[in-house]
Amino acid sequence: MRRWKIALGTAVALGAISVASVHFLDMGNLSGGAAGAAPAPAAFVMPVPVVNVVKKTLPIYLDYAARVESIRSITLQARVPGYLQEQTAADGSDVKQGDLLYRIAPDDYQAALDQAKAQVQRDSATLEYAKSNLGRGTDLAKAGYLDKDSFDQRTSNLRTAQAALAVDQAAVRTAELNLGYAEIKAPFSGRIGRNQASVGTLVSVAGTVLNTLVQLDPIYVTFNPSESDLVQIEQAKAAGPIAVDVLLPGETQPSQKGELTFIDNTIDHSTGTITARATIGNAKFTLLPGQYVRVRLHVKEQPNTLMVPQVALGSSQLGKYLYVIGKGNTVDQKLVSLGPTDGDLISVTSGISETDQVITGNLQKIGPGMPVSPLPQPKPAS
Repeated sequence: MRRWKIALGTAVALGAISVASVHFLDMGNLSGGAAGAAPAPAAFVMPVPVVNVVKKTLPIYLDYAARVESIRSITLQARVPGYLQEQTAADGSDVKQGDLLYRIAPDDYQAALDQAKAQVQRDSATLEYAKSNLGRGTDLAKAGYLDKDSFDQRTSNLRTAQAALAVDQAAVRTAELNLGYAEIKAPFSGRIGRNQASVGTLVSVAGTVLNTLVQLDPIYVTFNPSESDLVQIEQAKAAGPIAVDVLLPGETQPSQKGELTFIDNTIDHSTGTITARATIGNAKFTLLPGQYVRVRLHVKEQPNTLMVPQVALGSSQLGKYLYVIGKGNTVDQKLVSLGPTDGDLISVTSGISETDQVITGNLQKIGPGMPVSPLPQPKPAS
């Protein structure tokens, strides 16, 4: 029994020694592993493009929807009756002042002119005889060989011949006008429309419409400012002519420029607007009557305006904001108030300073207080 207890104690002692050995071995391995491990990687810092705030003088514009109107638009009609002989300008042609558009058969009017000229020649001969006869009568009357009544008759014949010649000369001018009216010419430069009377049509005076002619250069653009904008427009007008830009649908930059030339004298009480009109140069005939465009009135200049790229703007429940570089290259969020735009830039009336660096990219991946790595970008186009 004693021997069994001795053997059991020996086995327990040996087991304890083995456990201790294993424990010290594991501690050594752990110590050696910690000494040889690579350092933990540094935290990732988001690179962000940044630009400086642009300070510039900003032109202030008022924008309106507008409608193009011709300065002159007329209906072409004949001034003398007759058969339409020829249309010399094709439909839709651009014509110059004085260009021949239509011709009415001139034969009757040429004949009337020839007859009037012949009448002039006849009455001119009568007038020459009356002058000679009165001259002889004067000499005879002085010598006492012609009574007063005969002398007065010769004087009357001269005046009658003079009046008849004057009537004939007027008839010649009328015949020349009628012959001229047989040719219908453009009273001003513009574009004709679609022909409405075929060749061979018997046209009547002011009864048969031949075509229409509209002036295209210059041209009017009409719009309706509100009465609240009228104050700014009148102030700008007092300082000098107001430049007007015209933008066609889809355009971001004006293709035509002109000047404000008319403001009506009454405000429409039902809409609270007033009719205004600009005169626009249209040498290429880009604008056509009835077309809808946008106009932009340059009313003043706003100096020392802070501008930032529109792509840098963010929006939240609190309003519009910008991310800027704060202390220690961390993100700083600034709520801003905005003003007019100028191309890709937008003015900021409050919320930032001229020295701020505005973050323009990776906006969805950053937030206030987050460390970032600024990447300066070229200065925005101003």
